[in-house]
Amino acid sequence: MNFVEELRWRGMLHDIMPGTEDILNKGMVSGYIGFDPTADSLHVGSLAQIMSLIHFQRAGHKPFALIGGATGMVGDPSGKSAERNLLSEDTLQHNLQGIKSQLERFLDFDSGANSAQMVNNYDWFKDFTFLNFIRDVGKHITVNYMMAKDSVKNRINGDTGMSFTEFTYQLVQGYDFYYLWKNHNCVLQMGGSDQWGNIVTGTELIRRKDAGEAYALTTQLIKKADGTKFGKTEGGNIWLDAEKTSPYKFYQFWLNTSDEDAKSYIRIFTLFEKEIIESLEAEQDAAPHTRVLQKALAKDITIRVHGEAEYEKAIKSSEFLFGNIGIEFLNELNDAEVLGLFEGVPNFTIKLSDLQAGLNVVDLLASHTAVFPSKGEAKKMIQGGGTAINKVKIASADDSYSVDALINGKYLVAQKGKKNYFLIIAE
Repeated sequence: MNFVEELRWRGMLHDIMPGTEDILNKGMVSGYIGFDPTADSLHVGSLAQIMSLIHFQRAGHKPFALIGGATGMVGDPSGKSAERNLLSEDTLQHNLQGIKSQLERFLDFDSGANSAQMVNNYDWFKDFTFLNFIRDVGKHITVNYMMAKDSVKNRINGDTGMSFTEFTYQLVQGYDFYYLWKNHNCVLQMGGSDQWGNIVTGTELIRRKDAGEAYALTTQLIKKADGTKFGKTEGGNIWLDAEKTSPYKFYQFWLNTSDEDAKSYIRIFTLFEKEIIESLEAEQDAAPHTRVLQKALAKDITIRVHGEAEYEKAIKSSEFLFGNIGIEFLNELNDAEVLGLFEGVPNFTIKLSDLQAGLNVVDLLASHTAVFPSKGEAKKMIQGGGTAINKVKIASADDSYSVDALINGKYLVAQKGKKNYFLIIAE
């Protein structure tokens, strides 16, 4: 199966310029995708493009990952309703290093002729003067051509308008394609479907400036079946950086995918063969409650992004909250991981000194914290056997807790019933 066929059956292909598939079938092709360095980490929204490069390389072609050190200073107007804040050079350099280290997990940079290569467009733009740019690049593309692009028309006709900075973005990205075509024999640019206008500006510049041939391919923008934006939660983006999104939260994001979305995501975000995916789908259809698609999807992506050990820890974290793993599991986690595990769970801070001589459990849960709204309610539920500290049922309202009960010398985990958790932090 060739590259384009791979994208088609996975439901990833959106647009393809005539002749692209023919050139890909003739031999090894160099192609690239650009990544936006507006943060020091990519997020799951970037994974579709990363997967495109992975499939491209697996099909025997040479992938280039372009990091937009220069274009990040401008900001792509495609799909945006307002102009973005411009980033400083120091911030961009920091972001570039973070993104580079992430891309190195997915692409093979040491595989011979089709080794992946990373480039930064700041390298060829830093000494490119404005006058030289408008003379050598701008004269080849008419304003009429640029105005016809949807990304430009939508902004110009909107409430905010468009600055000259953003208007020139398609020329800057077009020159990226020209530079890589000229210096690295890159004849294909890929990207999300919202990039089609910018990409074909590059093919047009190559044609008009040097009478060259270049090609374009775009993939579907990923959306949820319910129409909401993919990769966003109430807490914001799902990042690939473990410090921004814990591996546990990352795993849960995929595990909580709807059945309908899981059927498309497992094609897009894993490397499973067609037969394996169809087998998993049949198993899911026969017994939807088993959620085999979600489990296979979450496992595969978590391991590829964070590694086997973090996946195992994410499984244990799930079992801790929803299963039978004991409180001692928290001793395996650092502070950030504990707080990540209990993200969204009500938490309270108490003074460490309050526990030195021992603190009555009712006072702990109703006075020093608000686990219960009143001492009376705390006593009633304790007597009914429905309250626990550190996963051990509280035997009596007369029980007390001291620093010896703290997990990692800092935490107490309270429960009302089986699923209502509260994190108490002693400082």
